[in-house]
Amino acid sequence: MCRHSIIIDTDPGQDDALAILLALAHGDALDVLGITAVCGNISVRSTAANALKVLALAGREDVPVYLGAASPLVGGLVTAEELHGAAIMDGWDLPVSSAAPRPEFAADWLIETVLSKPAGTVTICALGPLTNIALAVAKCPEIACRVRELVLMGGASQGGNMNAVAEFNMFVDPHAAARVFSAPIRKTVVSLDVTSRLLLTEHELGRLTMGSGRLAQQVGKLLNLYRNSLMAGAPRALHDPAVIAWLLMPEIFSGRALNVEIETSPGFAYGQTIVDVNGVTGRPANAFWLTDADKGAFYALIGHALSKI
Repeated sequence: MCRHSIIIDTDPGQDDALAILLALAHGDALDVLGITAVCGNISVRSTAANALKVLALAGREDVPVYLGAASPLVGGLVTAEELHGAAIMDGWDLPVSSAAPRPEFAADWLIETVLSKPAGTVTICALGPLTNIALAVAKCPEIACRVRELVLMGGASQGGNMNAVAEFNMFVDPHAAARVFSAPIRKTVVSLDVTSRLLLTEHELGRLTMGSGRLAQQVGKLLNLYRNSLMAGAPRALHDPAVIAWLLMPEIFSGRALNVEIETSPGFAYGQTIVDVNGVTGRPANAFWLTDADKGAFYALIGHALSKI
């Protein structure tokens, strides 16, 4: 496997934290150039602080973190605190990092980094709303053709989690998503269609928190939200690690090229990813939409990664 240079754009988030750890554990395959924080699950300053805590936990405070957008392109910020309540913060009593975010704005650093590398060698892993990506593409359209791939977690074709049709990341900033999906950038979409098949059961939870070491204890804290949901009979999926898993083991996923448009008009469908599953619009495909994954292989990959850190 060739080594990918990646940028992780994220709003940690417990499952974002597992995605970051998964990437860092595979330094032979993934070179994490930096992390760009975006508003989403919580405020951007909090998501940056959480990213720094995860890097400290992994002993990788050399990886730079950049503050990005503090609000969506249009309207006010809707956070996951509204979706999950205080539970979104469960597990974040991790030790505070000694590092701080770098002074450069995330979108500017993203542009500089993509332009400084050979074309087609940088992959962007978007784990949250697409605001930072949209700002970067708007400021420097050239990067859309220089990025190797944008792998993003977001969207749904079979029902949302913020309204009947919209997934959280798309709902938070559909205007940014619309700009990104219209850009000439190669996109792979990890939607609720596939992550809904990756529910964290008691078996997988035990696998991920196995051991008595510091990392296992801290991961156990991060997964309190999932443990409590499981005990309540409503298991959750680990969404964001599937983005990194796609880069490491694409063979465990299936999907197909489709046209995807984003609904930005206020109303019942705000934030919907309109997926032309049957090809009836005649619009060309603009994304590779994942539809299924091998759950056993997915959780084995994460469990093995945690054992390596």
